[in-house]
Amino acid sequence: MIGNPGRGKTHIAIALGIKACLQGYRVLFRNASTLSTKLTEARDSYQLGKIERQLARTDLLILDELSYLSFNKYESDLLFKVLSDRSERSSTIVTTNLPFSRWTELFENTTMVSALVDRLTYRSHVLDMNDPSYRLISTQAEVCSR
Repeated sequence: MIGNPGRGKTHIAIALGIKACLQGYRVLFRNASTLSTKLTEARDSYQLGKIERQLARTDLLILDELSYLSFNKYESDLLFKVLSDRSERSSTIVTTNLPFSRWTELFENTTMVSALVDRLTYRSHVLDMNDPSYRLISTQAEVCSR
């Protein structure tokens, strides 16, 4: 899901995750920067395999807000490995404010960005949610009604 802030990307991702849970699927919701931090800490404490196994058992990984913070080389490598391992095996939802052409601002390695986008978009649905913010619209409506 790609779109401006306030378009409901996280809301829709959570709703899909709840629906999947209700149907018996294993779902994990993580903020992208939180997941990269957990992966880095696990690598540093020699526990990375444990988290990778947990992620591999997850039917649906929801990776939220992949756009607000950039990732260093190690974080980029770890996130790429997780998403690459899931490619064509398990479902992943990613929410982001940045079009794919700007993902090079998030990750240091442009070749990796191409491979990551290729894996994420293969046999997937990309939702373009680039309209004005629902929050901004509702705030304007409140001001107008006063």
